[in-house]
Amino acid sequence: MVNLSRDFFIALSKNKFLNKNAKRWGFQLGANKFVAGTNIDEVIEVINNLNRAGIRCTLDHLGEFIFSKEEAIEAKKQILYTLDRIYFEQLDCHVSVKLTQLGLDIDYSFCVENMLEILNKANQYNIFVNIDMEDYSHYERTLKVLKELQKYYENVGTVIQSYLYRSREDLEKLKNVRIRIVKGAYKENGEVAYQTKKEIDREFISLVKERLLGHSYTSIATHDHSIIQELIRFVNDNGVKKDNFELQMLYGFRTEMQYELAKEGYNFCTYIPFGTDWFGYFMRRLAERPQNINLIVKDKLYTKDNRLKKQPIVLSLILTLSFIFWRLGKYNTFSLHNSNYGIQPKGLANDKISKRKKLKG
Repeated sequence: MVNLSRDFFIALSKNKFLNKNAKRWGFQLGANKFVAGTNIDEVIEVINNLNRAGIRCTLDHLGEFIFSKEEAIEAKKQILYTLDRIYFEQLDCHVSVKLTQLGLDIDYSFCVENMLEILNKANQYNIFVNIDMEDYSHYERTLKVLKELQKYYENVGTVIQSYLYRSREDLEKLKNVRIRIVKGAYKENGEVAYQTKKEIDREFISLVKERLLGHSYTSIATHDHSIIQELIRFVNDNGVKKDNFELQMLYGFRTEMQYELAKEGYNFCTYIPFGTDWFGYFMRRLAERPQNINLIVKDKLYTKDNRLKKQPIVLSLILTLSFIFWRLGKYNTFSLHNSNYGIQPKGLANDKISKRKKLKG
C-alpha cells in the first residue's frame, strides 16, 4: 500500500489539470512548507536569513510541462533574471536547472544554446550552475549536454543518483566535475536501478566516500542523520578537508539540523525551489515523505476548534485521499525512507513484476 501511496502522488504531479489549477489555489495546499515563494523577491529574504546563519543556497525556478520553444525561452529568461538578482543582491547562492525546462525534449541543439546563454552570464558573475538529473529517460542526454557545455565553461556540474547501477562508472568519468550525489527520487525499474533502501544507502555511502578521497568538490545531498554522522566520522578519520565538500538538504526539511551542521563549521547548502509551477514538485515531495500529510491535513482542512475549513473541492479531495493512502500504507513492511533526496523502496510487488518481465524476455 505504500507503493500505492507513492504512485498516487507521482500521478498527481504529472496531472496537467491539477498543475494548471494549483496556480489559482496559491499555497493553500501547504506547499509553502517546502517551496519558498512564487517569485524571486519573496525568496531573497529567505536566502539572506540562511546566509546570515552561514548557509549557502541553490535556487531552482520550478517549471513543469515545457513543450514549446516559447515556454523554454521564458524559463531561460527567468533563470537569467535570477542570476542577475543573485549577483546584484550579493547572495551566497547558485542555481540548479532542469534541461527539460530549457527544451531538451523539444530540440537538443536548442537546449544547448539556452544553457550556453545561462552559463555565459553565470560565468560573468562567478556563479555556479548545477544541472539537476531527471528520470532515466533523460540520463544519457543530460550527460551529453554536460560534456558539450564543458567545452566552453567550467562553472557547470550535475547530479549522480546512487540507485543507478551505472553511477560508479559515470562518477569515474566525471572525477574533475563538481557533482551532487543523491539517492534518486524517480521511479526506475530493476533493470537500471537498485530497488531496496539497504542497497541504495550502501551505494550512496560508498560513492560519497570515494569522492571525498578525491579532489573534486562534492555536494552530499541527504536528510538521513545516521548517514551524515557516518560520513562525518569518515571525514575526520581520513583527514578530508571541509573545503572539499558540502552537505545539502531541501528547504523545509530538518531545518534545525541544517543550522546545527552549519554552526559546527561544515559547508552547508539549502536547495530552495520557488515559482508558480510548484504543484508537481510538492506532490513529489509528498511521494517521498507522505508522513507530512498528517500535519498538512490538520493545518489546511481544519480550524483550531476542529471545524472543516472552506477549501476548493478538488483540493480537499486530494488531501483526503492522500491522508487515507498514507494511513493505510504506514504500517506496511516497506516503509518510506526519511530523505527527500532518496528514492523509496518499491516493495515486493514491483520486484515480482520485474522478475516476471525478465522471465518473459
